[in-house]
Amino acid sequence: MFARYDRYTLGRLTVMFGFFTVVLVLVFWINRTARLFDRLVGNGESIAVFVEMSALTLPYLVYLILPVCVFAAAIQTGNRMGSDSEIVALQSAGVSAFRTARPAFYLGVMAACLMLVLAHVLIPTSRAQIAELERDLSQDVSGRFLEEGRFLTPLAGITVFVTEITDQGVLQRVLLSDTRAPESQVIYTADEALLVPSSQGPQLLLVSGLAQTLEADGSLSTLDFDNFAITLGSPPSDEPLILRDLRGYQTHVLLEADPDLIRRIGTSKAAFDHELHTRFATPMFAIVNALLGFAALLVGGFSRFGFWYQVAGGIFLNVLLQVGVNIAEDAALATQGAWPVVYAPVAAGFVMVLVMLWLADHPPRFRKRPALDPAGGAP
Repeated sequence: MFARYDRYTLGRLTVMFGFFTVVLVLVFWINRTARLFDRLVGNGESIAVFVEMSALTLPYLVYLILPVCVFAAAIQTGNRMGSDSEIVALQSAGVSAFRTARPAFYLGVMAACLMLVLAHVLIPTSRAQIAELERDLSQDVSGRFLEEGRFLTPLAGITVFVTEITDQGVLQRVLLSDTRAPESQVIYTADEALLVPSSQGPQLLLVSGLAQTLEADGSLSTLDFDNFAITLGSPPSDEPLILRDLRGYQTHVLLEADPDLIRRIGTSKAAFDHELHTRFATPMFAIVNALLGFAALLVGGFSRFGFWYQVAGGIFLNVLLQVGVNIAEDAALATQGAWPVVYAPVAAGFVMVLVMLWLADHPPRFRKRPALDPAGGAP
């Protein structure tokens, strides 16, 4: 009987969990990718770069959304079971609240395992790849020119307009404005141009053009040229990438906490400890949220007016825990060795769940005052 109940309730919880996960992840991912599309494609990058960058942002987004989805699934499933009097039937049959909430615990454990994989494997890998991709984009300016009929600014002080691009990659009728030198402004026009790599960085090779230089005193000089090369950007760097985002480091790197690496990043040992222990504490919130949402619907018994006050109470407690997470984060980052406070909100959440489940099994009973007789005295 109990095994059948576990499968039945866990199935409903899993369906709602999948529904909320898909909906919320899509909503937040589309919102983020819209801004990413404006930034990348608007600067002349290809659609392939946009797709790769947006896909790399998914693991961290799913990691943030999962605890909310678990809580929403538990609230929705518990509310439906309460409305269908299934919870009342279980309580009438003598099933304890702790036994009733077991499927929610199973769902929380599954979500926590998924979050552990995301936190320790997928997110560090994706964040490191994002950093590598951003460095490559900052050094490779060729893709930013490959758009016709638009004024593009691949670098600060450089503006380029290309009328046409041939199938061979030759830029036709090019205008380039160079204002990097404060004492003069140079405008280059050329019939053709090519982007070529060099040891000094990417260069734009202009063919058959004119250079017009406007000096600070207002004088204008012109120069006709057959071939002219202008360097754009800096030479490619072979130095290993130093991530500023601690989420991009593998867990064993955080455990080692190399003082030289901490110094080069410009952070502190407390930040390393906070990131390390957050990767263990945050997945535990999936279990807390699943039990908290389900236990809230077990307190108070059946009501013909619905369970809105129990749902509101569960949401309030969840918000209260998130406030505690923010306070614990500030404390852990401010003081070295204060990392245990990261687990304090998790412990507080489990205490809340235990209290609520105990109250569901032992509802408080209030003594009724004796009614007064019409004469005003006790009967």
